[in-house]
Amino acid sequence: MTLHFINAELIDPEAGTVFTGSVSVEDGRIAAVIAGGIDNPEGEVIDCKGRLLAPGIVDLGVKVCEPGERHKESYRSAGLAAAAGGVTTMITRPDTTPAIDNPETLEFVTRRANEASPVNVLPMAALTKGRAGREMTEIGFLMDAGAVAFTDCDHVVSDTKVFSRALTYARGLGALVIAHPQEPILSKGAAVTSGKFASLRGLPGVSVMAERMGLDRDMALVEMTGARYHADQITTARALPPLARAKRNGLDVTAGIGIHHLTLNALDVADYRTFFKLKPPLRDEDDRLAVVEALASGLIDIVCSMHTPQDEESKRLPFEEAASGAVGLETLLPAALRLWHAEMITLPQLWRAMSLNPASRLGLPSGRLSSGAPADLVLFDAHAPFVMDRAALRSKSRNTPFDGMRLQGKVRATYVAGNCVFES
Repeated sequence: MTLHFINAELIDPEAGTVFTGSVSVEDGRIAAVIAGGIDNPEGEVIDCKGRLLAPGIVDLGVKVCEPGERHKESYRSAGLAAAAGGVTTMITRPDTTPAIDNPETLEFVTRRANEASPVNVLPMAALTKGRAGREMTEIGFLMDAGAVAFTDCDHVVSDTKVFSRALTYARGLGALVIAHPQEPILSKGAAVTSGKFASLRGLPGVSVMAERMGLDRDMALVEMTGARYHADQITTARALPPLARAKRNGLDVTAGIGIHHLTLNALDVADYRTFFKLKPPLRDEDDRLAVVEALASGLIDIVCSMHTPQDEESKRLPFEEAASGAVGLETLLPAALRLWHAEMITLPQLWRAMSLNPASRLGLPSGRLSSGAPADLVLFDAHAPFVMDRAALRSKSRNTPFDGMRLQGKVRATYVAGNCVFES
């Protein structure tokens, strides 16, 4: 059956445009994108009523806690949260218990995802066994089993010989390595970014130079090995010059940032609310503005939710002892729209970072509003106001720093391969 979306404001991240038009879908793929209306459409017609229609979000770096901690998040709950947030593809992390470091575990989570999630799920695998940084995994076998990238998540591979060998092996197979730029000794035990505010609050801090030092090391190893590399979180102004230099020198390097570091800053932890404890910690406002500018210029390529579920017991602790991380699948879109409402970035730039770029980096056909692309779409009202209530979240864990905040932007419907998986 043919499906037609009419009277929509279309966001095209490839062309960098927003225009009034219609989209026709056949057999789960976009058949045509038309400026203006469709004369006498045959099939099902969905009147978008002037709302925005865009490619579904491809969220790079979602933690689903299967196996090992299903009480925090399952593929079913994460999939429902993703659909409600306009996320049509989740790229999941391997920091589970046990880590996803062998084909058997990877096949298990792939089967669970296919059974339970209403949205697409593509898994990443660990770069080293147990994410311990001592022995690399069987990258080739894991790629054959469906791994789209390799990462030890927030565990830095501190042994440069192990990391360089893993990068060399990954380069030979064309695998993408995702790393967390951080100097592990400097950042050990840190709860906030160091500075006057951290001292006044009596919290252990880490210098922004730890991120710069970690990225400098990684760029040297990428230059040595020629590997494909993605930095999962670039959150400081100090890290931007080496990133720009690496790109100028032609290294196959991209960088991402979580939505919380784009929209919140270090002052938000003032009352010791542990929902604001992240890894890396929230940065000063000058750093936040610098990375927003880097995102708008294209220096930072990808925006993700960095969805990290933590249960109440993990968060109801003194700030220094509480677990790091926040959920973000349902808040990614309205939080990102804060930057657009503040006129700091355009909608095509946002969707390039949230949809087109992550899809392109992983070699996926999604993230585009063009003929032949998968009909993974999100229909939303960018101006609809609401107060975030964490009790209404679909995730099993509800550790969002946006609880009680006023946001704008509601998802009205989400489509995967032309099938509606969420409708408000």
